[in-house]
Amino acid sequence: MASFDVVFEGGGAKGLAFVGALDVLKKNGHKVARVVGTSAGAISAALCAAGYSVDELMAAVMEKLPDGKPRFSSFMDIPNAADFSAETKKNSLTMETFRAIDVPFISSGFEDKFDELLLNELVKDRVYSRLFSFTECGGFYSGRTFLAWIQEKLAAKGIAPTDTLLDFHEKTNADMSLIVSDTVDMELLVLNHRTAPGVPVSHAVRMSMSIPFVWQEVLWKEEWGTYMGRTKTGNAIVDGGVLSNFPIRLIATTDAEIETIMGAADPTASLNLGMMLDEQLSVAGAADTAKTPVPVTHMKTIHRLSRLIDTMMRAADNDLIRRYESEICRLPTKGYGTLEFDLSGPRLDTFLAAAKTAMTAHLKNRGLDAATMTA
Repeated sequence: MASFDVVFEGGGAKGLAFVGALDVLKKNGHKVARVVGTSAGAISAALCAAGYSVDELMAAVMEKLPDGKPRFSSFMDIPNAADFSAETKKNSLTMETFRAIDVPFISSGFEDKFDELLLNELVKDRVYSRLFSFTECGGFYSGRTFLAWIQEKLAAKGIAPTDTLLDFHEKTNADMSLIVSDTVDMELLVLNHRTAPGVPVSHAVRMSMSIPFVWQEVLWKEEWGTYMGRTKTGNAIVDGGVLSNFPIRLIATTDAEIETIMGAADPTASLNLGMMLDEQLSVAGAADTAKTPVPVTHMKTIHRLSRLIDTMMRAADNDLIRRYESEICRLPTKGYGTLEFDLSGPRLDTFLAAAKTAMTAHLKNRGLDAATMTA
């Protein structure tokens, strides 16, 4: 059977389709070699590289909270005071506004302390904390719950929360690359054990899934070291999909830059497989499980932003997508939302079934389904 270098596209909650696609891939006897992922694809790449089986991935997808909701729904976590550093609060627009108001007969020292106390009380409010987070940290939600979840999942495979990309490679022998976007130096970063060995693997995944305006951006810490020898300390890092949501060029093409990033690889060792989340392809039977309209709250703004981001993310990769079409499996996602993390029940079953059907057809078209290969 075949070995594949796999690229997982970004797409938020729609990345659940990868579980169905991987199920078919493995049942046809194929193996996964190098993995590359952006955003939701980074989650799949990390768990696959850590040694998760398809059954284990499915179990993670199906996890429930005590109230019966999917555990993934907790990723939309409202920020609290602990999510904002003292420096963030001190330099915030809110504090600037407070400082502009001079209260007569009150000392500046006392006024500063009062302003600080007032801001700490304000961020306890669910609505204000989201607005503060959006303005000061680049997203409505903190991402704290997701980070705890991915650390828990990696720990189940012996990967500690502090383990770096280099530690991860040495423990798993997996070749994994995660895509992020540096909004300060305005460049795409490919994080792996060669380019950023000191970055904790859990934080690398967290950076890659940080959809702008939805989750808080991640600031690169000094202790994480450099990226390809260049300092990134303090730089704001967000979802890799901003610059390349489907980085198939990393496995399908080669030049001096790619070899430096991805290492020297035998071009005949593995086939290429891109898993794309295609919003133009309908999910069979999805009409019977359609969600109710999004309520008129802050979620309406978030969903509008997510649609805009989806468009931006795909445009940058369109040329390579056309060039390597035969190596791409298009997974149907029409009618499913990037932020639909509460996906469950018949709606989830239908979604996964469509992904399995798409991968089955893709392998058959390439003559790589089990029936064809054993004939």
